[in-house]
Amino acid sequence: MLDIRTFDAKGGGNVLYKALAHPLASAALRGLEETLSAKGGLALYDPDGAAATLVALYPGLRPTAGLYTHDSEQVGQPDSFGGSKRALVDLGEGEALHVLALSFEHEKMRARLQRVVRENQNILSLASARLPDAMLSNPRNYLDKLNFATNFAFFRDDAHFSTRLVTANYWCNYDATNVRYWCRLYDDAGAVLAEWEEPVADNPAGIIIDSSEVRARFQLPAFTGQMFIHVIGARGHDVVKYALDTYGKPGNSSLSVTHDANAWPSPRYATLPAPNDGEKIVLWIQNSHASPIPAGAITLNPMGVEEHHSVEVEIAPFATYGVDIGTLIPDLRWPAQLELRSGNHVVRPRYEITEGALTRIAHLNVERSDLKPEPALRHLSPALGRGFVLPFPILDPTKFTSIVQPNPMSEQIESLPLRLDIFDEAGLLKTQKFLGNLPRAHHTAIALHELTDVPGHADLVYDFRDGGDGDGWLHAMMRYRNKENGHTAETSFGSHIFNTLMTWRSEPQSYAGPPPGLTTRLFLKLGQGDRQSFSCLIYPASIEGLYPSVTELHLYSAQGEQVGQQTIHIAPSGSFILWPHEVFTAQEIDTAGEGGYVLIRDLTCRLFGYHGQRNAEGGFSLDHMFGF
Repeated sequence: MLDIRTFDAKGGGNVLYKALAHPLASAALRGLEETLSAKGGLALYDPDGAAATLVALYPGLRPTAGLYTHDSEQVGQPDSFGGSKRALVDLGEGEALHVLALSFEHEKMRARLQRVVRENQNILSLASARLPDAMLSNPRNYLDKLNFATNFAFFRDDAHFSTRLVTANYWCNYDATNVRYWCRLYDDAGAVLAEWEEPVADNPAGIIIDSSEVRARFQLPAFTGQMFIHVIGARGHDVVKYALDTYGKPGNSSLSVTHDANAWPSPRYATLPAPNDGEKIVLWIQNSHASPIPAGAITLNPMGVEEHHSVEVEIAPFATYGVDIGTLIPDLRWPAQLELRSGNHVVRPRYEITEGALTRIAHLNVERSDLKPEPALRHLSPALGRGFVLPFPILDPTKFTSIVQPNPMSEQIESLPLRLDIFDEAGLLKTQKFLGNLPRAHHTAIALHELTDVPGHADLVYDFRDGGDGDGWLHAMMRYRNKENGHTAETSFGSHIFNTLMTWRSEPQSYAGPPPGLTTRLFLKLGQGDRQSFSCLIYPASIEGLYPSVTELHLYSAQGEQVGQQTIHIAPSGSFILWPHEVFTAQEIDTAGEGGYVLIRDLTCRLFGYHGQRNAEGGFSLDHMFGF
């Protein structure tokens, strides 16, 4: 596994990791590896604890002549490379010919190290791997997280499918100007196909990057790869959020949508289903780094079973490789689920299910390594009501099947003590179903359409009546199928405490600011072509006694101008399926145009939502929404 520190729940993304892994930085650091490979001993001066991550990504920069520190309390401690950390003042007495200071500030490092180096020691730094100032949101502080608002997107355009990234300029809410999306497109082998900038208007304009347009613009062959995105001029936060549609070419009615790629690699991922009879599942492994993934470094195992099946091919830098799950693990069938041991090599992967002529894509979720079973969840304050709630839609049972499968989502959780609370659209509790204390290796999937005869939603909650443990990271995968034509969509997400005035640690979460999170700002794109967009909005309520929502729907044009506004009300524990073309007039929808969107805003409560599209053939997509 790559020894890199990428992300933690408290501190957010590790900016230094992003600075070292950026594709432009990686080219310079690969060159530095080649330069130093045959030229005497190499010492590293590590002022900020970057050595392990640097060497994991660029093994050629492993120190052969010691790792030095200015922290007197660290001297003599293991250096992670088979030796001990040495005192910086002893650098000149060492055998190194080259000294690499792990800092992007070359002149500062040269001035510091000149006090202790020998005359024949060459002082180097990471300055050659700095991005150009024109790409920095804050040039005065290189490791400002806003300088590395980056992400990856699965991107494909071939004879059968196109992909479309859709978002809006939410950076302008933080007074950002002159925002641009710097994009680099890689093919399946990791070769660069194209590189360009997408300009963005200085208002809440819609943003679309369509693979068919990119392919035509650069006269590219068919491709299945990934697009690296760097937002220049970001302000407010460093998370690049988007919805990614995959839509079939004429003659193929398949339609899918997935969320952003969650830009930090993780050691493990879950919410990956095993194939059902008649299904082919391909897991798309997309290397996020400039170093190859060694053969056997990535494995899959049945959830809760230490039976590992390795991917026995080397995957080149920034390459894309499809793993046929049924070939790798031929005897496993749904409702079994899988765990991906990805070794920190990839950001959140996608999987693709082909069933007959139809294809759908969904994403895996990060499995947390920092969580332990939390006994306090058994005794939360009454002011927190049901506590953690995972809400998800139940589509009209006369037309759709709705299935939920709970997922273990932290490495140490061994049991899932769960209950389903099922509500109609008006927020009335229809029924409850205790699922028991499910083991980590469970094969349970619940048919929600058999538990209710009306549309609405279900909440998955903890229920400790038979014991078990919780970790506050409750997840589930939801699968929906059109009974008439077999079109299917699936999504997965996790729980929160919703709409309580009292808080527990970081809950109820907010889209911006500290808890309690009691407001809503959700993005819903409009449909394109013959596709109509929709959202399943849910008012999750951990407690009773709340008032109906006051939910404002702001319709924006692709140019960032508001062209319509409506207000709706959703009952606590209720839900509402929003079709923009039914809420707004045809003229308003036409004025909004392709790239237009609905901003769902509420100052009275935090709503949760799922979004998708429906095409003329009855195909549909569904995934959880994002807010900003």
